[in-house]
Amino acid sequence: MSGKNVGTADRVIRVIVGGVFIALVFIGPRTPWGWIGLVPLATAVFSWCPLYRLFGLRTCKEASCKI
Repeated sequence: MSGKNVGTADRVIRVIVGGVFIALVFIGPRTPWGWIGLVPLATAVFSWCPLYRLFGLRTCKEASCKI
């Protein structure tokens, strides 16, 4: 990894989306596809998204992008 590329607002959205997907495992349609929610949660925890790096995107401010 070469530094953070996921900003604070992006991280919050990823935690919410990941939580909603994981909730699908336990409530709602009870589908195992809900475990895909671990991906946005992991990218939020590490503040790094491999797809952002691939496409050269960055949603964090320059000062907070350093490790």
